[in-house]
Amino acid sequence: MIRGAVRGLGELFITAGLLLLLFVAWQLWWTDVVANRAQAEITADLEQEWGDGSRGAAPAEAPQDYGDPPELAQAPDGEAFAIVRIPDFGPDWQERPVFQGTGLDLLKKGVGHYVDTAMPGAVGNFAVAGHRVTYGRPFNQIAELEPGDPIVVETADSWYVYRMRSSTIVAPDRVDVVAPVPEQPDAVPTERLMTLTACHPMYSARERFIVHAVLESWQPKSAGEPAALAAG
Repeated sequence: MIRGAVRGLGELFITAGLLLLLFVAWQLWWTDVVANRAQAEITADLEQEWGDGSRGAAPAEAPQDYGDPPELAQAPDGEAFAIVRIPDFGPDWQERPVFQGTGLDLLKKGVGHYVDTAMPGAVGNFAVAGHRVTYGRPFNQIAELEPGDPIVVETADSWYVYRMRSSTIVAPDRVDVVAPVPEQPDAVPTERLMTLTACHPMYSARERFIVHAVLESWQPKSAGEPAALAAG
């Protein structure tokens, strides 16, 4: 009887282990498959909605001065309003839609914009968050970015090219990293910044990996795609 009970308990543990492995496989692999497909569809819908005027146009060899970027109103909560591209993540990394808000439901669909931080191109801090693992893992390679690497943001009418400036690792409660002047919440902003945030280390939410970038240039869609898209 004891031997049978031990055998039964062992089989139960084996079954539980197999179920746990299946759950981990689903969490780490299948959510990526589903999310990548869904995010690609959202991006395609945005591009179709915006029109294709800048596609195929010859990029400028160097950034040009188009004056101050247009002022964009805050997008409605939950709405996709931009697309982010990071050429140095390599050819296998796909472009990602940017949603207004950072709720878990939105981060499953792409990159989330911290509500009330600056919009693309504005003075202040355009701050976004993304998963490092699961759900398409848009910021999986965030720790590989180096100073000078481009981060390209597309909106309905414009392109914005930011250049990576610095990175840091902070505790999850350090909300000052998305302040208009990062880590100086009482300071008045004078630069046009972008901040990327993701969990750190990999497979953990113990800390946050932070990347700060500064706007190098912007251009209207009518000018074609920015040359920085070919930098990867």
